[in-house]
Amino acid sequence: MINLEAPKKAGALINQAYQAAAEVFRPISRKYDRAEHTYPSELDMFAALLDGLNSSGEGGAGAAGVRRSEKDDGGPKGNRNGANLNVVLGTIEMCWGDVGLLLSMPRQGLGNAAISSVATDEQLERFKGLWAAMAITEPGCGSDSAAITTTATKDGDDYILNGEKIFVTSGQRADAVVVWATLDRTKGRAAIKSFVVEKGTPGFEVVRVEHKLGIRASDTAVLRFENCRVPKENLLGTPDIDTAKGFAGVMQTFDNTRPLVAAMAIGVARAALDETRRILTEAGVVIDYDRPALTQHAAAATFLQLEADYEAAYLLTLESAWMADNRQPNSLQASMAKAKAGRTVVDVTLKCVELAGAYGYTEESLLEKWSRDAKILDIFEGTQQIQQLIVARRVLGKTSAQLK
Repeated sequence: MINLEAPKKAGALINQAYQAAAEVFRPISRKYDRAEHTYPSELDMFAALLDGLNSSGEGGAGAAGVRRSEKDDGGPKGNRNGANLNVVLGTIEMCWGDVGLLLSMPRQGLGNAAISSVATDEQLERFKGLWAAMAITEPGCGSDSAAITTTATKDGDDYILNGEKIFVTSGQRADAVVVWATLDRTKGRAAIKSFVVEKGTPGFEVVRVEHKLGIRASDTAVLRFENCRVPKENLLGTPDIDTAKGFAGVMQTFDNTRPLVAAMAIGVARAALDETRRILTEAGVVIDYDRPALTQHAAAATFLQLEADYEAAYLLTLESAWMADNRQPNSLQASMAKAKAGRTVVDVTLKCVELAGAYGYTEESLLEKWSRDAKILDIFEGTQQIQQLIVARRVLGKTSAQLK
């Protein structure tokens, strides 16, 4: 049986992450929202702290991987709460402070999660300490990652990459980028592999950084690869093209990163709810959990509805992380959590702005900022529509060709 309450042993981690969010992230949140593309130097100390937590096995609020083996399915050994659940819980607390700042943390990028998930033991050691971004989206390829056109052509002991990637989080600041590319366009999904490309590699260029609606503390870059030569040892996973398995290897990354993005959304939603509760209380609106919502003040009834959506997203996210820790396939649950949390954070933050009135629309409060930050959490790592499509396929037992 899964207990969906936060485990007691994670209490210290949750408290530490909350303190960092309250004492460091919140005070500089507006500063770096205004100073887009300026690196938040205050984060260096906390990045070092997270490195220590992750290396000790305690987990933090950054990258972690879903590593499975055929011999370890988590069943007969009993339930365990491990690194994935710890990272999710820490991420929620940190994003209560500022999600853009969390995305700016060195060595805690989505590329690091990819390396943790599918790298060999040798690669894990070689790329240890590297700050890695994730490059998937292309000008002609958004949510359908199977339509990637960036190519990786074998040439002796190297692969030569050619293509362009857009909307790469931490693409300018990171030390390396995990690039998704196809070994053979005629082989479809099965030929898509991921490569670690380090900054300074000839043929790898950061074209520009984007101006964005939200998460402005985080840099988002356009990258170009032109005859970029990468050692074959930098291919994550196996180079074999197995049409029977498709591109399950690289897609395994999403089993980990989607719960993380869901956790980010939950943290932002809770921040908005906490602030709105304070505003409503000061205005004399009583939120009574012992009375039906429809018998209360309209603002209180709306708030209770938002909290219910938040709670559902929170529990789905904990479940998907718990399954990863117990080596159980969690692709369905990861997509369910991402879909629910992504939709919920947008609904919650916009409604909280509305409940707060003119105050919620001004820069006197962080509510307007959270409403801008929220939208990307419903988009990246797979849009709302893509997540619902994945869920439908798995529930109905349909293939991607049968249900589009």
